[in-house]
Amino acid sequence: MIDLSHLTPERKGRMESAIAHRQTDLAVVLENIGDVHNIAAVMRTCDAVGVQDIYVLNTIKEIPNIQEKAFWSSRSANRWITVHQYESVQDCIKSLRKKHQKIYCTHLSSDAKNLYELDFTNESIALVFGNEQRGVSEEMLQHCDGNFIIPQVGMIKSLNISVACAVTLYEAYRQKNKAGHYQQQKMTESDADILWGKWSQKVR
Repeated sequence: MIDLSHLTPERKGRMESAIAHRQTDLAVVLENIGDVHNIAAVMRTCDAVGVQDIYVLNTIKEIPNIQEKAFWSSRSANRWITVHQYESVQDCIKSLRKKHQKIYCTHLSSDAKNLYELDFTNESIALVFGNEQRGVSEEMLQHCDGNFIIPQVGMIKSLNISVACAVTLYEAYRQKNKAGHYQQQKMTESDADILWGKWSQKVR
């Protein structure tokens, strides 16, 4: 039995609501992101739309492990999400395939779909966002099930990675909310209990 006696009714209610709205069929993958503020911003957006799992993949040696700094910059969002760290594309993909049917990368290609053509309501999906300058790696692209782009009409052809992630996740939110996904708890009771245990320790 998890001891929740130290929680105020308001905090307990917010935690209960957040867990009930977590979308376990949606995840974000950050590959070789070099700016700590981008990771922190993505953490906050993920929490806001109910994405629990972020996969941080770092295969470039010159990019330092900045997860700890990102935690300090995320305005406590890191306390409410689960970060999985990997140094191998293969290991990351193996973990993703256990939970998600499709992996889509943000990548400009001849067969890339418009973001608004993606269907976030019928399959579990992992979304990959790549390095600020290099984009998604060729190795990761080989494992993805498709590429998508965010439509733009200006001179600059790309958005900041944290902005691109926010735009994408809120389109997923729009579709999933319309389809009633936020009106039913997707997380299993056992996983919810585990999360309750972790969260309750973080607010002592």
